[in-house]
Amino acid sequence: MVSRDATSGTATGGPRRGKRKKLAPSQKYEIYTSTLTSSATQRELAEQYGVDRTTIRAICATAKQGALDALAAAVPGRRGKSAEQAELDEARAEIDRLKATICEQAVVLHLERGKDSWD
Repeated sequence: MVSRDATSGTATGGPRRGKRKKLAPSQKYEIYTSTLTSSATQRELAEQYGVDRTTIRAICATAKQGALDALAAAVPGRRGKSAEQAELDEARAEIDRLKATICEQAVVLHLERGKDSWD
């Protein structure tokens, strides 16, 4: 039989289910650096900040992916672009390429068929 905690309604020793705790970006960064330096375990950090261990893992995974994206976008000697900015630049280059192709095709079509009357 599982004993219940009268105040929270959960099994004793289990995580409290209730209102989600919102952490500030600075707290998330602090959690990430603490796991990198091994100054605290994920369990200790979860208890300290009042969140679940899966939240700690998600924060670390997000921070790691963000750092990898930033490093991938960085070019030596240039100011780095965000992944979104790099993708936007690629899309604009593709639009310019497609515009040029359409113009070339229109010229070829005009030369082959000539100008038709509007009638």
